[in-house]
Amino acid sequence: MSKRGGFPGGMGGFGGMNLNNLMKEAKKMQADMEKSQAELATKEFEATAGGGAIAVKVSGEKIIKEIKIKPEVVDRRRRRNVRRLNLNLCKRSTKKSRQ
Repeated sequence: MSKRGGFPGGMGGFGGMNLNNLMKEAKKMQADMEKSQAELATKEFEATAGGGAIAVKVSGEKIIKEIKIKPEVVDRRRRRNVRRLNLNLCKRSTKKSRQ
């Protein structure tokens, strides 16, 4: 028979780990995660397309901050291409911010 409040084998129910130590470790992990998220929020990520003709900058919070388009890209014959490139860049820059 085991002692009152314990588990057979004397392991204390957590593989011998003290519950207080487990809680401290969980709090430390949470603080580390919050720190990492705060650091990520301050970073910016950029993606380009068309040989640098268009660039999109996204924050670590996944907010598009800036879209740069070189003037030579926006002539009448290329307007559809500009829309398509912008859409692709927005997707790529957001994806980059998640990595």
